[in-house]
Amino acid sequence: MQVSVFAVGRKMPAWVQQASTDYIKRMPKHWQFQLREFAQSQAQNPELIMAREADALLSAIPDKAHVVALDNRGSSWSTEQVAAQLETWQGLGKSLILLIGGADGLHPRCRERADQLWSLSSMTFPHPLVRVILVEQLYRARSLLDNHPYHRA
Repeated sequence: MQVSVFAVGRKMPAWVQQASTDYIKRMPKHWQFQLREFAQSQAQNPELIMAREADALLSAIPDKAHVVALDNRGSSWSTEQVAAQLETWQGLGKSLILLIGGADGLHPRCRERADQLWSLSSMTFPHPLVRVILVEQLYRARSLLDNHPYHRA
């Protein structure tokens, strides 16, 4: 299964890069996991910024991929529910793309393209922190499915 995180933002702080890399190294090899960064747009207003970022994100998504957009309007899942989602996603036989927007969030076109919306929390997080939380939660859910002691209920 190909698992990709498409994240708006480059030149992340060292702690974000270090934490993300640590969890990515732990991902199962059969996932073919990748974190793909997209440049933040520069524009006069947030709507135009999000629209330009959406153009870049959406053009990179393969046609038959299953897309999950991280958005505060989405479903909130426990770790056990994320693990169940992983099993469901694997069963689809498609590439999985998880979208993380920039500082202004995701454009509505990204949410419309998404097959699912996932909310990590009802709180608002800075987008660099979201990528760390996301890769850690994916690793945690996978470790739960593999009966690895990392996750403790």
